[in-house]
Amino acid sequence: MTRLILGPFNRVEGDLEIQLEVADGRVIEAHVNAPMYRGFEVMLIGRSPVDALTIAPRICGMCSVSQSVAAARALADASGVLVPPNGLHATNLMAACENLADHLTHFYMFFMPDFTRAVYAGRAWFGQAQRRFAAVAGSAPGSGLHNRAALAARSRWLQLIGTLGGKWPHTGALLPGGTSRAIQSTERVHLLVRVREMRAFLEQTLFGTALEEVAALDSLAALQRWRARAAGSDLALFLDIADDAGLSDLGPGPGCYLSFGAYAQPGGAHALLRGVWDAGLQQCLPLDPTQITEDLRHAWFAAGDSGQPLHPLAGLTQPEPDKPGAYSWNKAPRLAGQVLETGAIARQLVDGHALIRAAAAVHGGTVYTRVLARLVELARILPMMEQWLLALQPNEPFHQVQALPEQGQGIGLTEAARGALGHWLRIENGRLSHYQIIAPTSWNFSPRDAAGTPGALEAALVGAPIDSAAGSRGQSVAVQHIVRSFDPCMVCTVH
Repeated sequence: MTRLILGPFNRVEGDLEIQLEVADGRVIEAHVNAPMYRGFEVMLIGRSPVDALTIAPRICGMCSVSQSVAAARALADASGVLVPPNGLHATNLMAACENLADHLTHFYMFFMPDFTRAVYAGRAWFGQAQRRFAAVAGSAPGSGLHNRAALAARSRWLQLIGTLGGKWPHTGALLPGGTSRAIQSTERVHLLVRVREMRAFLEQTLFGTALEEVAALDSLAALQRWRARAAGSDLALFLDIADDAGLSDLGPGPGCYLSFGAYAQPGGAHALLRGVWDAGLQQCLPLDPTQITEDLRHAWFAAGDSGQPLHPLAGLTQPEPDKPGAYSWNKAPRLAGQVLETGAIARQLVDGHALIRAAAAVHGGTVYTRVLARLVELARILPMMEQWLLALQPNEPFHQVQALPEQGQGIGLTEAARGALGHWLRIENGRLSHYQIIAPTSWNFSPRDAAGTPGALEAALVGAPIDSAAGSRGQSVAVQHIVRSFDPCMVCTVH
């Protein structure tokens, strides 16, 4: 048996280290370490509650809107304020813009460049992969063309948040009662132009067909028929690569998937439903947030007097860097003791998208289905953004004013690009007395719990082949694919 240490990883947000035990050329055990501590939860204690709207988004630049939304919802829950429809639509537009930008970044800049590595040089698709996806820096002339085009499209796309929220990242427009930035009729036209520019990029380059056609795919057979029609698209090339590289068998997840519900609608519903998808039962189960706990057995944090996993409203963030048996600054979130995976695949499974449920039923939650779910989500959400823009009523309020209580508690649940994000807070004497955050990568990259059950990525890495040429460096391309398929954000994980 051989022990390998992988890290730091490139094209990953934040610091990540993975320890692998390898036998007969395959991973038999994995330990995932988030090696950086930041302590945002501790910084917030004793501050004015509204400071959370400024400090929490600084956890991450990539998903600062999502952190703002979660903080605002926790404060809204504590105060009882109701957000008017315009405020919901504007918030959803900002969140969707950030999430779709992240999906675009993941596909073109983080994930697909791995298929331009020398290990794949003999594959029939390698030349096309280089031409489209090679990393921009230092690439040969004529390579990475779609990579460059995606960067340009993303840059224009993020201007949407500049109009909706004043700036990105770290907009200050999101408040417990909605958004402070009212959108005028002329601005709505400008925003529609930006959304339709992104639609054009996706339809011409990524999909090769209308977004609605991709979103309507309802089976693997329908996907194959579509693939024949859109053979020149980047999604079709990904499907070719996935078949040849065996991505549908790589990195199976835990089989339970969590979504807090995405894009709140007037009346209390969500555009993408809330719940837990159980792949074994092939059933969507209701979510009970009171069943969420954080296990600290293998995290560098003091476990408290009871030593038991605690709900976030009772949770602790007390660093203990010399703790015996610990190996990560990430806690281990669990739902009723279960390991869950979160992200676009969870949202699509919980919401009942027929293609993603069909793909997961055949292949499970793997590298292939995770990436496919992100791309399907791009096709589904952008038309919703067009509807939300058209639903804005410029002469109606975007924000409801209500004072925060001197005493209270609140929960803010939302969906970031990478999955379920929650903020839990308490207010005492007009100050924050408690603040806990569980980020999406906290779920996916969790360490083992007290029972020894590995987190989602730790389990997904078991069985991954280690390239014979990797040697002691352990730079297995299969391991890289599995890690990147979860799209980790380690700086959110170690908040």
